[in-house]
Amino acid sequence: MGIRLGCIADDFTGATDLANNLVRAGMRVVQLIDVPPAGAEQAVDADAVVIALKSRTTPAADAVEASLRALAWLRSMGAEQIYFKYCSTFDSTPAGNIGPVTEALMDAVGTDFTIATPAFPDNGRTVFKGHLFVGDVLLSDSGMRHHPLTPMTDSNLVSVLGAQTTRPVGLIDHTVVADGVKAIRDRIDALREEGVGMAIVDAVSNDDLVRLGAAASGLPLVTAGSGLAIGLPANWGFEPSPAAAQLPAAGGHRAIVSGSVSVATNRQVLEFLRSGRPAFSVDPLRIAAGEDVVGQALTFAESHLADGPVLIYSTEAPDAVRTVQGRLGAAEAGELVERTLARVAQGLVEHGVRRLVVAGGETSGAVVQALGITGLRIGPQIDPGVPWCAAALPGGDSIHITLKSGNFGGPDFFTSAFALLDRGTS
Repeated sequence: MGIRLGCIADDFTGATDLANNLVRAGMRVVQLIDVPPAGAEQAVDADAVVIALKSRTTPAADAVEASLRALAWLRSMGAEQIYFKYCSTFDSTPAGNIGPVTEALMDAVGTDFTIATPAFPDNGRTVFKGHLFVGDVLLSDSGMRHHPLTPMTDSNLVSVLGAQTTRPVGLIDHTVVADGVKAIRDRIDALREEGVGMAIVDAVSNDDLVRLGAAASGLPLVTAGSGLAIGLPANWGFEPSPAAAQLPAAGGHRAIVSGSVSVATNRQVLEFLRSGRPAFSVDPLRIAAGEDVVGQALTFAESHLADGPVLIYSTEAPDAVRTVQGRLGAAEAGELVERTLARVAQGLVEHGVRRLVVAGGETSGAVVQALGITGLRIGPQIDPGVPWCAAALPGGDSIHITLKSGNFGGPDFFTSAFALLDRGTS
């Protein structure tokens, strides 16, 4: 039997976020790091497969090409429905990549309509009258307005998505969603008749997402954050099963690698520093000046790993980020940090780290690629949207790793994650 749900995620943390929700809803999930290469086909014993791409901030044409490769592989495995997953803060620019990828997937699967909702109420992401809220504030008033690569200054998702696509964008508002599955389907039919190709859908609660998931059962393609995943598995008769999240016993040294500049991760770094635990700050300007920052970080870590966890971070306030970008350029500064933290992660694993937290979508992508990880088994949830995972390393050893979106997790995430792992494995 082929897989039921085939998922394409535009970054690595988003992929584990989605896989986490599917596992909690009872599906057996395999997460792959990029599309398996030609000639490396593999049997997949899973109800859903999530392919993690690194396409959120790449040029739109590259994101489309990667997404279509992922789609072709998933369809070859028999996927009955395709799920394009993006960030719960709708990270994008006027050029994409959400709109262009969605249009390309629609064309490829031969559909004239799909839905779009980044809502994830468990993490404070809600959509009301087409506007995205982060906690109690509009997206445009949240910390995302300072994002170095995809600053989000417009909360009206109909407007944001409309700027990225040639298809008309409509709205399925909260009054329709509250009326239930039939009302949602009737609204979809009406929008289709009007020539609308995509519809932002309001959702302010998990119940809204469950209703939307049921209404979307007949759509060949859905697009969303990870929240919609709680409403889809029931369409195939799946029910929650805690056993699906069990991982092998964890061991080895503990470390955190953080490259996110989000407000949430800044708080987590500050909380870790306040606790007096060992931490090493990676300065992009020192990297650019040619200093051996990787060597310095690993020397520092080696002297503290026995009493870990150890934090290696490049996380700054918005003003400091803008200063660095002004000196180096936004793209160059980001790439310098990603490459450096990926090499640090490699060194940490060589020094015996087998429990690793990675914060930031771009950083997570760089780290898993540097470590040669090709697949993940999804384990217990740490905070909404963030699970522990188990992965095989190229040399035959294994590692427990969590890939945390910069926006997710409570202030004590860096310490509570390890406590949960030690309780949740056997």
